[in-house]
Amino acid sequence: MMNDSPAYNSVAVILPELQRQFTDRVSVDPEILNDHGHDVSRHETQAPQAVVFPTSTEEVAAIVRLCHQHRVPVIPFGTATAVEGGVVAIHGGVAIDLMQMNSILEVNISDADATVQAGVTRYQLNDSIEAEGNGLVFTVDPGADASIGGMAATRASGSSAVRYGTMRDNTLALTVVLPDGEIIKTGGRARKSSAGYDLTHLMVGSEGTLGIITEVTVKLHPKPEQVSSAVCPFPSIESAVDAVIEILAAGIPVARIELLDEVQIDAVNKYSGLSNVLLPTIFFEFHGSTKHVLEQTTRAEAITAQHGATEFKWAVDQQQRDRLWQARYDSFHAVMALRENAVGYVTDVCVPISELARCFLHAKEIVKDATVPAPVFGHVGDGNFHVVFPLDPDRPAELAEVTGYHQQLIDMALSVGGTCTGEHGIGLGKREALKQEHGQAVDTMKRIKLALDPLNIMNPGKVV
Repeated sequence: MMNDSPAYNSVAVILPELQRQFTDRVSVDPEILNDHGHDVSRHETQAPQAVVFPTSTEEVAAIVRLCHQHRVPVIPFGTATAVEGGVVAIHGGVAIDLMQMNSILEVNISDADATVQAGVTRYQLNDSIEAEGNGLVFTVDPGADASIGGMAATRASGSSAVRYGTMRDNTLALTVVLPDGEIIKTGGRARKSSAGYDLTHLMVGSEGTLGIITEVTVKLHPKPEQVSSAVCPFPSIESAVDAVIEILAAGIPVARIELLDEVQIDAVNKYSGLSNVLLPTIFFEFHGSTKHVLEQTTRAEAITAQHGATEFKWAVDQQQRDRLWQARYDSFHAVMALRENAVGYVTDVCVPISELARCFLHAKEIVKDATVPAPVFGHVGDGNFHVVFPLDPDRPAELAEVTGYHQQLIDMALSVGGTCTGEHGIGLGKREALKQEHGQAVDTMKRIKLALDPLNIMNPGKVV
């Protein structure tokens, strides 16, 4: 099996050739290196030895071929908005910053798809589509303005997944540079295919360990004629989740369903100057025609009332909707603001919907005696929820404490048939949890990795 810590060569052996080919698009500036050694997670910064800024798939392939020939690690880098340390350069090497690869290559209105370079962000894509006025939208929303390539690499998700699916569901085709520098294209624009192994979805979620995604073809969806947002506090977690389950069982096509506990509501009230009642609160969003949105909203309101909701505020005006959802938009930053200079330790379990109420309550029980704030919130429409701990990076005891809580949350999720990560991926922080979840299947993952990357240069130390 693959050695986790093989003998790598220093970037020094290829730096002159990189500088010859890429001139001022190669950097060894310590500040730039440091900026490319971390994401927004708790993981300690470990900088690469060089950063290269390619503008095409062919340039990425040239860099990778050089690294392969000389056994130098390669770390793909995008917006660095992930939370599991996937870009930390634990063995040094070359960070390939894909953000200059930011061209929208093609938008097919009739087929509702778009092909973009990996560095295009979701806001950039949607702004471009909006400017064309073609009535389409890219729906995957992980919160941050992440790059499309990074979202594919981490199998990103978010609040809209309950209706529109995750990056797994919305990725049609990829261009990928393999560990030896070969360029392959996977998938196509057809909405289904039975042609051979599904290499597209092998690469989606591989976190840069099997190749570098340089182009992505994604599905687009019709922009809804009407959008309604609603905020609904409940007397308890149980009543809130029970209402969600009944709404989903009734076939009401909710676009987003988010649950914030009272600790999180208090945090966003302080951060955003809001006055939400301090109760577990569901945030809804409904999409469709004017008639259907009204019907969906009123049906959901009736069900929430049956489960003891204390009120149901809703709106269709954009500004009013944004005000209603401000607490959810600001949730992560509100937690970080609870402590000065905090770093985020973000947990990310996902459980079957039928187990959600019990697990959400169990999560709150696990962290009730935490010495740091521990709000619980998540995308309850698909069973994915988070506990976010704002840690003092200078207090190792806090990290040890919270790591213990995290393990208890993982144990809980796996015990009911859930997963250790619904959308954030494995990265550095969850490799042991992956083994716990999948057992011997991880050996199969390692064999795939070994077959494609025998030198283990692609984002080494991550996932497997």
